[in-house]
Amino acid sequence: QVQLVESGGGLAQPGGSLTLSCAASGFTFTNYGMTWARQAPGKGLEWVSKISSHGWQKTYSDSVKGRFTISRDNAKNTLYLQMNSLKSEDTALYFCVQGWDFATGSRGQGTQVTVSS
Repeated sequence: QVQLVESGGGLAQPGGSLTLSCAASGFTFTNYGMTWARQAPGKGLEWVSKISSHGWQKTYSDSVKGRFTISRDNAKNTLYLQMNSLKSEDTALYFCVQGWDFATGSRGQGTQVTVSS
């Protein structure tokens, strides 16, 4: 059974930083690309960043490019998202998603990120 547990969210000030983690279990982590997605209040789910199974390929949405960094530690079955220069518009519930199809892939319960002064 696929299990994805996100953590690391919280309250940050504009310009601040947070690092999200996603602990994966129940599947062979190294066989899957992974995605970070988010859902802001009243809005649909949007992808933020994607990483290939071995971490060599990374892509970012235009809204976070240059500010966020995705990474993974396959030895620990863990996915990360380093978020710098946070903006109020980054406020959302963040999910890690198994695979690159963020709309249909298995995901966890999410971790809330709130950016506010």
